[in-house]
Amino acid sequence: MRALIVIGLMGVMLPWAEARKLTDDERLEILRGMSAEYATLKVSLPRSKKPLAIASDGTYEKDKWEEASKEYGPAGRVGDLVQITKVTIEADKLVFEINGGLKTGPKWYERVEVGMGSSGRTIGQGNTKLGSTISLNFPKGVPPLAASEIKKILLPVMDFEKRSATEQFITTLPPEIAKALKEQRVVEGMDRETVMLAVGRPRAKSRETKDGVDLEDWVYGLPPGKITFVTFQGNKVVKVKDTYAGLGGSTATPLPPN
Repeated sequence: MRALIVIGLMGVMLPWAEARKLTDDERLEILRGMSAEYATLKVSLPRSKKPLAIASDGTYEKDKWEEASKEYGPAGRVGDLVQITKVTIEADKLVFEINGGLKTGPKWYERVEVGMGSSGRTIGQGNTKLGSTISLNFPKGVPPLAASEIKKILLPVMDFEKRSATEQFITTLPPEIAKALKEQRVVEGMDRETVMLAVGRPRAKSRETKDGVDLEDWVYGLPPGKITFVTFQGNKVVKVKDTYAGLGGSTATPLPPN
């Protein structure tokens, strides 16, 4: 009788254990550890409208990947360096956007110009770099994993050890830029790749021409709160401007420096 009771309790408790949701700290560990990380492809990575599935043991269906590659072409070949540009945590899977995900070309609103003559301003968020999306699946729910454990699972597809976004690449940067990258802030002189590493993808982008010079703004943040404008000339940041917008468009006093 006691054995039957124990078995019955296990039958009730096991589904609950498998369905346990990640805590906020566990989710943050995954997001921080995987966002903006670089890896070297060990297999050809197709473009695909649907996330390319990888099992929790690192295996994947090669025939389906080959079909996707024939239909949409490759996002990267063996030896290519790719970057995780977005991480999404779902109940039973981790979804990683690679190199900005699948893009089919600029949308109509990414070509809209406001203004006249050489001062016209193009509005849009476009990121025309082609990429793909992969899905790391856990049928019983995403377990609490360290980023290092996730990278080991993905090792049959991509190698994160050959280049790290924070350990190897940073050694090639000037000291002031390396310091800002560690502190996750943008400074003048950074290139686009380093800005992405520091603060991620912008909420919006806009372009304009001033006195014959082409400039592009990357916008971060939403009101109320801090909004940051990062201005590029070519591939370099030439200006960083923070504003503190409140409700109704009012402007709050900037926060004191740390």
